[in-house]
Amino acid sequence: ASAPHSTARIDPAQAERLKRVMVPLIQAADNKQPLNQVKVGIVEDDHINAGSAGEGQYIVTTGLLRKANDQQLAGVLAHEVAHDDLRHVAKQQRVQTGVAIGMVILDQIIPGSGQLAPVAGTLISRAYGRQEEYQADAHGVELLKRAGHSPKVMEETLTWLLQTEGGSEGGFFSTHPATDDRIAALRRNGG
Repeated sequence: ASAPHSTARIDPAQAERLKRVMVPLIQAADNKQPLNQVKVGIVEDDHINAGSAGEGQYIVTTGLLRKANDQQLAGVLAHEVAHDDLRHVAKQQRVQTGVAIGMVILDQIIPGSGQLAPVAGTLISRAYGRQEEYQADAHGVELLKRAGHSPKVMEETLTWLLQTEGGSEGGFFSTHPATDDRIAALRRNGG
């Protein structure tokens, strides 16, 4: 028996917002990915989370898109783009098999274009070690600065995540450990 799947509808305004926030971060990277090769899977999940599957493939949850303002979205995405830019290698994790997702290819988002084609399947996310999380935070701060954001966005975003999701199971903290320590490291490094 196959798992039931529903069609994940992607709000064109959210797809445009994702593009507006993410494209400058990708263009600020040291190892720039062509936008037609950057894919963002949108997973129906109320938790706030995002992940890098490597090679220009990212996952964001609908919870992140609904709850984050643009600055918080930029902070989370800068961290994930930094993992990809730094070519971090980590063990793969299967993410919620049987969940319907929508896929956004960044150069194909057209405002008002209606429903984007959803895809269903198993997404691969990656789990990183503590050192790689610190590196992604620091490099994420640099990407944010290059894209015209304040260097404080990363620290403020991590603080918001702790306040918003700190006591919940799953979500950001299941895939991004030691958030308190990471905030302290950013403060020590002026980010």
